[in-house]
Amino acid sequence: MAQVDTVNHHSQSLNKVMRYAITFPDSYKDSEEDYPVVYLLHGAGGDFSNWHKSVKKPDLLPDLANQYEMLIVTPEVGPFSYYYDSPMMDSVRYASYITIDLIKEIDQNYRTIASRQGRAITGLSMGGHGAIMLSAKNPDLFFAAGSMSGVMNIDTDLWDIDEERKALRKKQQKEMLGKINYEAPFSSYTAVGLIEKMKQNDVQMIIDCGTEDFLLKPNRQMHQFLLDAGVPHDYIERPGAHNWEYWTEAIPFHFLFFQEQLSR
Repeated sequence: MAQVDTVNHHSQSLNKVMRYAITFPDSYKDSEEDYPVVYLLHGAGGDFSNWHKSVKKPDLLPDLANQYEMLIVTPEVGPFSYYYDSPMMDSVRYASYITIDLIKEIDQNYRTIASRQGRAITGLSMGGHGAIMLSAKNPDLFFAAGSMSGVMNIDTDLWDIDEERKALRKKQQKEMLGKINYEAPFSSYTAVGLIEKMKQNDVQMIIDCGTEDFLLKPNRQMHQFLLDAGVPHDYIERPGAHNWEYWTEAIPFHFLFFQEQLSR
């Protein structure tokens, strides 16, 4: 069984103690090799343990760590913080936490390939948004990025949810971000607003969404924008909704994609 450690560490960006879990392949303890790292992000209201406790296949992450000989880091951020550095709230600096504090913590304490060639990032829902946004803004840190059922556009008018939830999410966005432009040219706080950055970098992307997911429309929009801009990416739709059954089936495809990109 692959080892899984839960770690507390101090974040300078947030000035508080943060938690993450790290999964090691069995070979790690008997090797002196450096390993690639996949940062695996949770969704809204989640925490660092979701990818271990909520998946529908026991030991899915340890199995993936062993199969692909990679370290897997599952960090934790605020419940609806969307992996932003907020211009309005000092307590929301999770982009800096992931890209500065956490990567430094992992590279200093474990045997990693401590360059963009050794890092990929993906996540579900809010975490898919975080992975695509952070990789687009920091192409020097990641060679590949993925999104499962991701919030590719934070404009809740495109989400297939009730009006009350739409309004609540927009209220939360305003509190974090201030005035946001929901029309083209889109805000840089949303994945669809970063297409120009994606055109200029070579981060390899995989984006997937279930055909019954309430975020299908913004995922299709993102796919079309990337096609129109000539940005290479893998895009997958398959049966499924916004749930752990879908994400349990989706995550192995992301690891396969990352392995293929590494091999190149």
